[in-house]
Amino acid sequence: MLSIEAATVRFGERAVLDAVDLEVAEHEIVCVLGPSGSGKSTLLRAVAGLQTLDGGRVLLAGADQAGVPVHRRGVGLMFQDHQLFPQRDVAGNVAFGPRMRGAGRAEQAERVAELLDLVGLPGAGRRSVSALSGGEQQRVALARALAPRPRLLMLDEPLGQLDRGLRERLVVELRELFGRLGTTVLAVTHDQGEAFALADRIVVMRDGRIAQSGTPVDVWSRPASEFVARFLGFDNVVTATVTGTVARTVWGAIPVPDGSPQGERRLLVRPGGVRLTADDPGWTVESRTFRGDRVAVRLRPADGPPLEAEFALREAPHESAEVGLAFRAEDVVVLDGEA
Repeated sequence: MLSIEAATVRFGERAVLDAVDLEVAEHEIVCVLGPSGSGKSTLLRAVAGLQTLDGGRVLLAGADQAGVPVHRRGVGLMFQDHQLFPQRDVAGNVAFGPRMRGAGRAEQAERVAELLDLVGLPGAGRRSVSALSGGEQQRVALARALAPRPRLLMLDEPLGQLDRGLRERLVVELRELFGRLGTTVLAVTHDQGEAFALADRIVVMRDGRIAQSGTPVDVWSRPASEFVARFLGFDNVVTATVTGTVARTVWGAIPVPDGSPQGERRLLVRPGGVRLTADDPGWTVESRTFRGDRVAVRLRPADGPPLEAEFALREAPHESAEVGLAFRAEDVVVLDGEA
């Protein structure tokens, strides 16, 4: 459906997009993650035709989009601020795309009714958009983006202005909706939970380049580099010497999975892979953070940096306790990419 080949955008001397290659298959949902300034929104704008490429090309269904204006690319756009027309009611907003494509009044009305029912707002066509809640405006914006039947739907921080509880509910609904419609989606978000819940594939960007691309399970379980690991929120990264299935670190000997890269490496220990033992109580509990049915615990060895661990509520040690630790190899990742 979408092929991006060596896409490059420069702002002055800086390459905001640096020869990016990316393909999105038909019916696939791809979410692009990355810190501010990584190039993710510029990538979206380049695909939409809102940003001119300085190099490379964008192809939709095999056709080069160079010189093709935004309204002729057959893509749907939905932005964080929704950008609804305040002077139009809900039906007027949703019908805008079909009307611009020459649909008659009856066809417009049928499409509006179909989409409002689909997004959970049946009968809301005559309501003023200013009277809608944030979640309702998000649904109207989605219906408007889908109304012209785009071959590619692009979302730029679509749930960014909503509170967390509402975001979590709507992202599940979006996933189910896109699955029913067979929609091809390219989305940009800063919210990792949102991306992992929505996507078939995650793309992590850094400094205008793709740092890692893979399924949510692949990216989460095997970060490609220290940058990706830390971006995903993993802080337990230390230098290690890996020999066979054992890594020597400042935290002691830690088991690693079979087939791990060998030699001098950087090592990631997931907090959930730390276990308490009765042996060698050489760790001190510095702090505890309550997280519902789990407790995040910061542990300090006699010598070396602290370690983050996570335990079930009933298993979490108390502050100042002296404990021994063991590690599960399946929760340890030997990072084989650059920092």
